[in-house]
Amino acid sequence: MCPLPGGWDTLGLESPLGRWRARLTRADGSNRTAVRADSPLFGELLLKLGIVTPNQIEEALALQSLNGQRLGEALISLGYVTRQQIQDALGEALGLHDNPTQGFTPAQPPLGELLVGLKYLTVAQLDEALALQRRTGRKLGEIVVEHGYCTYKQLYEGLGLQNRVSGRQESPARTQVQEGGNHRVMVVDDSPLACAFVQEGLVSLGYEVICFQDPYEALEQVGKVQPAIVLSDLDMPGIDGMELCRRLKEGPSRAMPVIILTANDNDTERVKGLRAGADDYVNKSASMDELAARIDSVMRRTGETERMRKLFARYTSDAVVEEILKSPDSVVLTGEKREVTILFADIRNFTGLADSLPPEQTVGVLNQVLGGLSDAVLTCGGTLDKFLGDGLMAVFGAPVFREDDALRALQSAKMMMAFMVELRERAEAEWATTRQGRPLTLELGIGINSGMAVAGNIGGSMRTEYTCIGDSVNVAARLCALAGPGEILVGERTVELLTGHESGFEELPPVRLKGKPHPVPLFRALW
Repeated sequence: MCPLPGGWDTLGLESPLGRWRARLTRADGSNRTAVRADSPLFGELLLKLGIVTPNQIEEALALQSLNGQRLGEALISLGYVTRQQIQDALGEALGLHDNPTQGFTPAQPPLGELLVGLKYLTVAQLDEALALQRRTGRKLGEIVVEHGYCTYKQLYEGLGLQNRVSGRQESPARTQVQEGGNHRVMVVDDSPLACAFVQEGLVSLGYEVICFQDPYEALEQVGKVQPAIVLSDLDMPGIDGMELCRRLKEGPSRAMPVIILTANDNDTERVKGLRAGADDYVNKSASMDELAARIDSVMRRTGETERMRKLFARYTSDAVVEEILKSPDSVVLTGEKREVTILFADIRNFTGLADSLPPEQTVGVLNQVLGGLSDAVLTCGGTLDKFLGDGLMAVFGAPVFREDDALRALQSAKMMMAFMVELRERAEAEWATTRQGRPLTLELGIGINSGMAVAGNIGGSMRTEYTCIGDSVNVAARLCALAGPGEILVGERTVELLTGHESGFEELPPVRLKGKPHPVPLFRALW
């Protein structure tokens, strides 16, 4: 049998590992990893290994009490140790080095000893498995699982930690440190050792890491912690990683990216994780560099998603924004031709009313009216293109196309008219009570037209806006100008698209519009 790490016998192995597990649990009984709590004992280990002197430990502890750093970070900032020495000392605390007196060679720790250190195997089981390995030549992992000494999950966790130890020492200084630096990562794993390794590895690469061993506590604290990304183990007691991901994606933190860490890398589990909303799926045997690269990749994708969310949140409803984000490739910001339905709404008599009101009251009335009109657009799934003084322009069919865009536009127009009626009734009731000034008598004219238009970001380098341009837009604007108070004028193509719907129209005499060589068919919507 291979000697145990550092010459520990069975009792000697239990003692440091037991102390390590105890140090990973807070005094109040909670399971959140608390590395700062282990500072005195970790200091004892550094002293034992001859890395620091007692005076240096005392100085680091004094600095720690002032700035809240971990003991290792305090020693690094004082220049007494390197980060590599701290990582090697952590490996020694976990029993992952063969001989601490040899300068912590970067060789892979033997898998069997690591499994014993994790308390997944007993020394007697390891002896038996090694003896069988020598006789048959089979892999140690196959033997311990086949004999029921440990599970595949425990085996893969051991392999993952084994690779991370050697992988971390191969490339301690990664060029992407600055790229990933200062991202706050939440790690959720019921294994304190797994938490410690991921934390130490990511911290060395410039990340801020907060660990939770209890997934329920992680869900409670995610709003307070506000991580940039969540790394969750797949198999955990209570709720597993998929359920944790699902709850995060269905709650206020739904935009937060989640990576699932697992020892089970089969396609079925991967698909389940992705369906639960996970942004990526990483095997626990992956090196720390690969994990960091996956984090960076997900963070870049998330940044692009948030950029699109902020861009369209100003124009359209949350439901449309979410639909855009589900299929971002379907949105062309640089310009594309598509059939849309355009709605223009303009407040009648507002100029005369504004002349009789103080400026602040004029703005208040205008905001109240435009707010109600905007709500009608967003409720019906339209895109609020722009405000036009005392009116607005809305688009149905861009950036998201629906078969019933014309119907949505008409419903939005009717909602606007109903809002104006309600607004006038409230104003008249208020005037009847106070008899101050005169009652609000604002009316609305609306024009709707459907047809081909170019949709995309229009503008210069300093300012752009997502809008639609084309002849169909111009016709809608002119129909709005023709509309009388309380009137919805509709173009011919819109009426065609609404054939079969319970929408009433009154056909009016064709009209001549600027830029059109022939009279244009005209209809009035009945509401």
